[in-house]
Amino acid sequence: MAKKNLDLMDSSPKVKHSRGENIFNVCNIIIMTMFMIACIYPFWYVICASFSKSTLLMGNQSAILLPLGFSTSAYERVFNTASIWRGYGNTIIYVGLGTFINIIMTLLAAYFLSRKDLPGKTFFTIFIMFTMYFSGGMIPGYLNIQELGLYDTRWALLLSGAVSTYNLIIMRTAMSGIDGALTESAQLDGAGHLTILFRILVPLCKATIAVLVLYYGVGHWNSWFNAMIYLEDKSKQPLQLVLRQILILADLSDTGVGADDVEQLSETIKYATIIVSTLPILALYPFLQKYFTKGVMVGAVKG
Repeated sequence: MAKKNLDLMDSSPKVKHSRGENIFNVCNIIIMTMFMIACIYPFWYVICASFSKSTLLMGNQSAILLPLGFSTSAYERVFNTASIWRGYGNTIIYVGLGTFINIIMTLLAAYFLSRKDLPGKTFFTIFIMFTMYFSGGMIPGYLNIQELGLYDTRWALLLSGAVSTYNLIIMRTAMSGIDGALTESAQLDGAGHLTILFRILVPLCKATIAVLVLYYGVGHWNSWFNAMIYLEDKSKQPLQLVLRQILILADLSDTGVGADDVEQLSETIKYATIIVSTLPILALYPFLQKYFTKGVMVGAVKG
C-alpha cells in the first residue's frame, strides 16, 4: 500500500514554470541574498573586529571577512571590567522585574478595556490611546519622578514606563477575541475578575503574552536614556549606559587600559563590548520566535 502511494506521488504532474517566472525567481533570490548580506555583514564585521589585533585593525581601511590576526585581549579587558558586570547585574534586574511589572499592569488594563459591560469604554480607550501620541515631555516627566521621590532609585526606571499603550491595545484586542461565553459561565460559577483573568484569559493568550514579554524585555535591555536622566549612582546604571560611556564618550577608565594603550585598544574594546551586550538578547529570541507571528496576528485581527 505504501509503495502504491509512493508511485502515485511520483506520477503526480509537476508544476512547470514559465520563462518569466523563472527569471523572476532568480532575480528575487539575488535581491534577497543581497539584503541578507547587507543585514548580516555589519554584525559579522563587529565579531571579526572584536577578535582582531588592535594594531592591524587601526591600520585597516577595507572590508573585513576574517579577524585581522587573532587576539582575545579585548574580551579579557571587558570581562575584567567591574562596571560591565555591575551593569549586567543591573540590567538583569531591570529586565526581569521590569518585564514582570509591565506584563501584570498590561494584563490588568487590557482586561479592564476588554470588558463588554464596561461603562464609558470608548472614553477610557480614547483617553489611554491619547497618551500614545502626546506626552508631557521630558522636563515634566523629570519633575514628576523627582516629586514622587523616585529620583536616583531603581523604581524610576521600573515604574516610569510600566505600561506601553501599543502593547496594551494588542493585549486588549487578543482578550476581546475570546468567546464571551467562557467568562460568563465562570461568573455564573462564582469566579471573580482576577480568577477569570489569570485562570481563563491568560492561558488562552499565551502567544500574545510571549510577544509582549519579548517587546518589553528588549525595551528594558536596550534602555539607557531614562537611566542617564534619573540615575546618578553608577552602581545602579544598566549595561547599555555603561556601553554608551565606552562607545560614545570613550571612557575606558574602568577597563584598566592605560593612557598609552587607549588609542590602540579602544576600537577592539568597543567591538567586544557590543558583542558581550548583544548576545544574551539574541540567544533569548529563538525561544520566543514560535509565538511571535501567532501573537502579533491575534492582536491584529480586529481592533
